Amino acid sequence: MKREIIITADGSKTIHIPEWNEQYHSKHGAIQEAYHVFIKHGLSLFSNTSISILEIGFGTGLNALITCIEAEKNNLTIGYKGVEAYPVSSEELNSLNYLSELKAETYTSVFDKMHAVEWGSINEITEDFKLVKEQKDFSQIQDSNAFDLIYFDAFGARVQPELWTEEIFKIMFKALKEDAYLVTYSAKGSVRRAMQAVGFIVERLPGPPGKREMLRGYKSKV
Repeated sequence: MKREIIITADGSKTIHIPEWNEQYHSKHGAIQEAYHVFIKHGLSLFSNTSISILEIGFGTGLNALITCIEAEKNNLTIGYKGVEAYPVSSEELNSLNYLSELKAETYTSVFDKMHAVEWGSINEITEDFKLVKEQKDFSQIQDSNAFDLIYFDAFGARVQPELWTEEIFKIMFKALKEDAYLVTYSAKGSVRRAMQAVGFIVERLPGPPGKREMLRGYKSKV
């Protein structure tokens, strides 16, 4: 499908798929959405520790980049796995402006390395941030009791409803450790019910710009 670069409301760019009228990040602000959903309501639950994160939809690498930046501020050591079925091209990556919009040009080599490293292997991006990228469908994830936090950033249920089913959330629930979280920008009732059906304790939280609510799921201790 055709993909094009667009500028979102906060000045940061994202990839737009005209056929679906869908973006990799919110048109109301790519960076704002990433910080609100995945940092404020996800990563900020942890500090001064080592955690493992699974990202569903590695995409442009924006979530991985800001996680690396924020982890340094909060003394976190991160093991990060990004799963992506259709990797972004180098031409598309070169058209993005996250480093300048974040005023994080010192992370240029970090961001470049995230995209340059080999798929399927453990890569040390910084001393405290290790990255594994896996190219596969989300349904093929087989991890068990492995992650403290999941960033669920798949394309929306409007265009890919098969990614927001009980079947997929069973895989997510299994992949999480006990006392762990899944955060997503979605607030659809069908998504909330699918998460609850597989065992998540789900809370509605204020959404990022352009969205009234978002969801966070919790896998409790048995």
